[in-house]
Amino acid sequence: MSEVRADYDGAWKEGVEQYFEAFLAFFFPEIQAEIDWERGYEFLEKELQQLVRESEIGKQFVDKLIKVWLKDGKETWLLIHLEIQSQVDTNFPKRMFSYHYRIFDRYNQEVVSLAILGDNQANWRPQEYSYGRWGCRLSLQFPIVKLLDYESRWSELEQSDSPFAVLVMAHLRTQATTQDLAGRLQWKLSLIKRMYELGYSRDKIQQIFRLLDRLMTLPPELDLNFQAELERFEAEQKMTYITSVERIGIAKATQKYIAQILTIRFKDVPTELVEKLNELYDIELLNQLLEKAVTTGSISEFGQQLSQENTDT
Repeated sequence: MSEVRADYDGAWKEGVEQYFEAFLAFFFPEIQAEIDWERGYEFLEKELQQLVRESEIGKQFVDKLIKVWLKDGKETWLLIHLEIQSQVDTNFPKRMFSYHYRIFDRYNQEVVSLAILGDNQANWRPQEYSYGRWGCRLSLQFPIVKLLDYESRWSELEQSDSPFAVLVMAHLRTQATTQDLAGRLQWKLSLIKRMYELGYSRDKIQQIFRLLDRLMTLPPELDLNFQAELERFEAEQKMTYITSVERIGIAKATQKYIAQILTIRFKDVPTELVEKLNELYDIELLNQLLEKAVTTGSISEFGQQLSQENTDT
């Protein structure tokens, strides 16, 4: 079976960008309550990149840098320095300290550093970095959320309508199924079905599905099974998968799956073939080509089929 790798950091970063207020409301409600949301907020990507370029501590990075305003009536703003850590890292507390100081030094503003710990080591809970000598001491304490703690709060996650309840469940089940991809397939189906049963809107299902897809990755052969089972479920519910995810998104994903399957089977896939494939957006036709990619005897045979389809369309 093909090897797959979950994109933990990518899924969480996209989730925070898409649902920043919901993120704080779910994990740090006391912070969410203090922010003036009517004034909006700003992701400082360019400023963040500049800080990273100037760093002298090696290949490190801050995940998100966000400017917000408070409800205190002042022209005050905070920078929330967010780290999403998916594996144990003994240098993590020092990294939190280093970037906290760099942000403060650059902007001369109060900084709040937060950490989401997504690793699977229950006892690893870094919350402070400090050093001192001869009566001089400097330290940073920062709030953390340990995703592993939600295993014992599963029923709470199931009752929540927050997108981050779904994301936490997906994160935990992705970790638990590293060696059981068939089990991951069933969990992925279960979480998507749950969104339908809870009456999530089309847009919300579409957005959260993107996050689940980055986390709960499946090899091409199992992804075909996933799509078939989901379509069967939605047919029973008189739903249509196409309406829950934008057609162009599905088409691009299918193009990607076809190219991946061909690469797995035949190693070298001509660039011209991929370019022709990426010109097709008929989902039914792409599904036929997906099946062909699994059964074709050679890359040239698949290329002939693709050329025929391009000519017909």
